[in-house]
Parts: sequence; structure tokens; C-alpha cells
Amino acid sequence: MKQYISFLQKFKWLIAIAVPLTVFLLALNLKHLEIDGSYRIWFEKDSKSLTDYDNFRADFSNDIGVSVIFKDENGIFNKKALGTIQRITDAFWDMNHVDRVDSITNYQYIHSDPEHPDDVLVDDFIEELDEATPEFLEKRKEIATTDPIVVNSMISKDGKTTMIFARLDVDDKEGENYTVEIMKNVRAIIDPEANKTGYKFWLNGGPVSTEAFVKIAGDDAITFTPLVLIVAMSLLYLLFRRASGAIVPMFVVLFTFLSVLAIQVILGYKLNNFTANIPVFIVAIGIADAVHIYSVWLTKRRDGLGNYDAVYESISKNFLPILLTSMTTIVGFATLTLSKVVPIATLGIATASGAALAFIISIVWMPAVLLILKKEVKPVTVKEGTSLGNLGYGDFIVRHDKKLILFFTIIIATIGWGLTYIKVDSNVIRYFDKEVEIRQSTEFNMDNLTGPLTYTIIVDSGEKNGIKEPEYLKTVQRFYNDYQAAFPKDIRHISSLLDTIKRYNKIVNQKDEVPENRNLIAQYLLLFTSSLAQGMEITDKVDFYEQKLRISVSTNIVDTTKDLEMIQYAQDWWDKTPYKATVTGQAVMYAFMQKDITETLIYSLSLTILIVSLMMLFIFRRLKILWILLLPNILPVALVLGLMGWLGLTVDMGVAISGAIIIGVAVDDTIHFLVKYFEARKRGLTMAETFDEVLRYAGKAILFTTIVLSGAFSIFAFSTFAPNQNFGIVTAAALVIALITDLFLLPALLSVFDNKKAEEK
Repeated sequence: MKQYISFLQKFKWLIAIAVPLTVFLLALNLKHLEIDGSYRIWFEKDSKSLTDYDNFRADFSNDIGVSVIFKDENGIFNKKALGTIQRITDAFWDMNHVDRVDSITNYQYIHSDPEHPDDVLVDDFIEELDEATPEFLEKRKEIATTDPIVVNSMISKDGKTTMIFARLDVDDKEGENYTVEIMKNVRAIIDPEANKTGYKFWLNGGPVSTEAFVKIAGDDAITFTPLVLIVAMSLLYLLFRRASGAIVPMFVVLFTFLSVLAIQVILGYKLNNFTANIPVFIVAIGIADAVHIYSVWLTKRRDGLGNYDAVYESISKNFLPILLTSMTTIVGFATLTLSKVVPIATLGIATASGAALAFIISIVWMPAVLLILKKEVKPVTVKEGTSLGNLGYGDFIVRHDKKLILFFTIIIATIGWGLTYIKVDSNVIRYFDKEVEIRQSTEFNMDNLTGPLTYTIIVDSGEKNGIKEPEYLKTVQRFYNDYQAAFPKDIRHISSLLDTIKRYNKIVNQKDEVPENRNLIAQYLLLFTSSLAQGMEITDKVDFYEQKLRISVSTNIVDTTKDLEMIQYAQDWWDKTPYKATVTGQAVMYAFMQKDITETLIYSLSLTILIVSLMMLFIFRRLKILWILLLPNILPVALVLGLMGWLGLTVDMGVAISGAIIIGVAVDDTIHFLVKYFEARKRGLTMAETFDEVLRYAGKAILFTTIVLSGAFSIFAFSTFAPNQNFGIVTAAALVIALITDLFLLPALLSVFDNKKAEEK
């Protein structure tokens, strides 16, 4: 170690300048940094969910679009509201990338000719609006609000709320620029209408969601990264009372996250709502190493050592624990790469590499800078009984060890029971805070019009033209009935080409049911398709070979567990028929992600605990008390999850990734504690003296690290992205629990179970 410190002393200026310069050159790549908010980023390219969805889009065109919803308290069927609908509908038809527009005004209304009752007509529901009389509009309202095809879909039951839906072309360019163009064009249409009419327009759909994801990711990165750094620096200054105590550790963090972000860009990665917070995760990783090094260096300087000797002592005492903690942190984050949720896996790669870089910068650049510092540190003469190591801490632990263990056992058992109430929820709408417009828009839709989420069920008849078979369509009708009966509160609307066929049969034969004759069904479909206006074809309802039928189900916003129940019901129902069905759509894809989130939490925690156990065993070689060494690292996660269970809070992606981070930071503190503990025991110190020394050389750094990180992560409570909120709150709470566990439960357990051997000697 002396040779290493001598090397640093010799090249301190070169190292102090070369590291920032290298980071600066790497950071030049950040000008190419992009954020991707597309739904595709959440799934692996070969995932079944994504494959099914792409197959559906290939056969049935796109289901991604922009919906515009508004409400008129006087009812939609007045010239002002209908004129607004017509203008927006026409403008959307002229917009780039739009494949089709559906609204109540251009709804293809199937009806009989009053003058020739045997003739079936298909017209726009509202045509000559200028010539429409109040009586005509009242009649149209009566028809629309009782028509099962459009009510709870295009129009509300009370006739006051309506939707215009612009479906986009199937386009592989679903990136940020595509979304920006779409939303710019949409607002160019909607904003003038809002100013002209006074209506409040609520926007939903894929591009709206993507825009919200990108905006929130950018806002969080711009807002919280500087805030976290400022809070961390301020707390470090208050704790160390020295500018260098705030600046030097923060530069370690700054250099680390700039390097990690630059490497991400070089490798072609785009940021998303999780990786946009890489700088904050790096704060958690890098700050601990830097604080331990600075804390011991400052302590030795205040003890009267010269600068060179203080740096030597600090690196000597911290090199091994920092190396070990870096290894455990890398392992903890690396386990996230097992996740099938791509942003989580990407975050795992970035943070694991960040842990390695933070270690290198901490033991190379930081000591070189400390060696350069010329400002004298006045030795501190501490009166007897007032130093951190003489606060009676060790004596308190030894005298009350069994009471402390009993107290913690009761707390752990009580809070831990909450684990039985834990629920996982990956509902994407609930990822947005209630203040975010897309969340408000979706809830407005659900409260006033229809279910804002859609399941798409593709039913394969098994043969070409098979959808024309009466038995097949009757099976579809039975599914309608059974599905709505099974979930009456959550399924708001079901539609398919079946509705059109039944409507024709009702007009021609006065029977609101599936025709018994295949040829008759074929004739109805031919009549309908030949009567449709240009652009209103049925290619989104049936595939090219008329073998597969698309059923669209509009549902309320529900817990993912309920989503999965509803999806599974549909799948099981069709499995009992001669036909094959696939349930897909973006709502379905996000619901299936719950399993991946649960697996991420379980696998990452289990693997992290296993590897940390092996490393602890290898490092300290104490098999009999291995459980004691692991307990402080597992308890924070278990207790926080238990609290969430008691409070009825759900586990989402933010909580899933927090587990690995919590264990990573908790292990850091535990290892620093244990290294100092076993060193003191080897020197023959009593148990009380050992704990006092641990508190002196590790306790302050552990306390400071916890204060800084919990304070920094707490800021995420103000994010408008729920997983970030939950991540910040859960992590901050767990780190406080980890601190209490490390400083009280761990030494109490060691006092009881590791003291026997010493007493025998």
C-alpha cells in the first residue's frame, strides 16, 4: 500500500488532471443523447407479447392512434358540438400518418330506406349539418344513445361525451421524432378548436402516452439530477464542515455518471424513464466509497497526522472494504440484467458498470486530489467522554444486547406479516401521477364515456372465409354474453364485425341475431363493404383471407391482477371451443409485464442474497454466524415490503429495482462495519471497545452516507412518474432501516453470538 500511495504522490497532478479531462472528452458524446418513450422499449425483441402484437398489426392494420374526447353539458347533438366533431374529423383525415378517422359524424350508419324498406343504406350518421333541424338532431341522439355499436364507444349513454379516433398507419418509425410530429399536428388541430369553442379536449392514445413518458423522463432528469447533487453536496458540507468534504466526493459521483452516460450513448442506447435517472443511482453507488475515504482521512488529519500519512491511513483502512463493497454492488445491480423488462435490464448494465468506475475513481483520483490539498486541518482535542468513540455506545450495546434483539424481533415479526398482503401492479396508466394530463384524460374517459384500455382478441376460425360460418359467429356471440356477464363492472364495450352482420339481419329479417345461412352472411358482408365510404374499409376487423376475426374489448382501469384474470378468462373460454384465440394489445402486453416485474424482484433479490452470502463467507470465514452477517442486508427490503403490504401499496417497477439497490448500499455499510469489527477483535479489544472503535472509524461514514442518500432519494417523492416516486420513498425508508439495523441489531447479535468464543479463551 505504501508503494501505491507513493505512486499517487509522484503523479498526483497528472492523475488529478487526466481523469477529468478523459471524462470531459467522453462527455462530448452526450450531445447525441436521446430519450425513447415508445411502448416497445419495455419488451425484449423476441418476447411473445411483442410478437403476438406485431402479428396482429400485420393482419389487421394498426390499433395505435390518437383519441380526442370532449363533453358538452347540453349534449353533443347540437350544431356547435357536431360542427366541432366534423371539423376535427376532416382535419385528421388530412393529417400525415393517419390511416382512418372514426367519429359519431362519420359513423357508417346501417339503416333501411324509409321509402323503400327492403333497401339497406350505409351513410355517414351526420351528413348535411347546416340543414339539420332540431327534430332531426334529437332523433339522431335517440338512435345513437340506444345503438349498442356506438354507445359506450363513440358516444356516452347520456349523449354528452364523445370521441374522435384517428388511427395511424402501421409504421416502424415509432420513435421520438415520429411522436413529436404527430403530437405537433394534433395540437395544431385541437388548440384552435379549443380557443374557438371553449371545449376542453382530452387526448389519449399511443403518441400521447409516448410523449408523456419522454417528457416526464426528461423533466425528472433535468430536475432531480441537479437537485440530488445539490442536496447531497449541502448535506456533505453540513456534516464535514469543509468545502472539500462536499466537492471532492461529489466530483467522484459526477465523473462516474458522466462516463456511464457517455458509454451508454457510444453503445447506441437511448434513455428511458428508468435509465434517465442513472445519475441518481450513481450517487447511491459512488457517494459511499468517497465518504468513507474522506471521513477517515479527515479523522486522521484531526488526530494530528500529516496529509500524506492521513491519505495512507485512509486508503489502508478503506481499500479492502471498498473493494468488497464495490464487488457486492456490481453483483447486486448485475442481477437486474436478468429481467425481461428491458429498461430494468439496461439499468442493471449501466449501474453495474457505474459501480466499477466509482471504485476506480475513488481509489485513484480521489486520494491524488487529497494529496494535493494544502489547507491545514487543525488537530481536534476531544475531552474525555465526548468523542464519537466514547459516547458509551459500545457499553450500551453490550449491556442491552438481549433486550435489543427481543425488541427487533417483535418489530420484524409485526411488520414482516405485511409481506402476506403484497400485491404487484404494472398498470401503465397508474405509472403517471394523478396530476399528469394523460392520467386525467384517461380517467375522464372512463368516468364519462367508456373503458380507456383495450384488449384485442383475434379468433381464428381455422379456414379461409371461416368467419362467415353461422356456428362460428354464434360462438362469438356467446363469448360476448359470457364475458360481459363475468365482468359486468369492468368491461364497458365489446365490438366486432358480428355487430354489423346482426344489424343487417335485423333490418332485412327483423331478427337481431346471427343468420342461420352462410350465404346470407356473405351477402351482408358484400353489401356492407360495397357501401362503405373510401377509407372506412373493414380491414381492421377481419384479415385478408376472412379467416380471423378481431374482437375489441374496452375495459376500465383495473389492477394488473384483475387484468390478468380477465385476459386468462378470455383465453380459457376460447380454449374450450374448436377455435383458436390470441389475446393481445398494448394493455395486455403491459399486464403480462407484471410477471416479469415479480420475477425481477424475486430473482434479483434471491441471486443477490446468494452471491452476497458466498462473498461474506469467503471474506469473513464465519459460517456459524453467517446468518448474522446477512440479516442487516435482507431486513431493510423485507421490512419495507412488509410496510407496503400493511399500507396497501403495490409493488411496481420502481420497487422491483429498489431491492437490488437497497441490498447493494446496505451491504456496503455492513461490510465497512464488519471489517472494522473483526480488525478490532483481532487486536484483543473488549466487545464494548470494539463497538466504540467501529463507531469511530465506520459509524460516522455510515451515518453520513445514509443521511445523504436517504435525503437525496426522498426528492423522488415529487416525481410525476409513480415508479420513480415509489423507488425514492422505498429506498430512502429502507436505507434508514438499514442504518438502524447496522448500528443496533447487528452489534447486539454479534455481542450475544460472537462473544462466546472470546469468553472461552
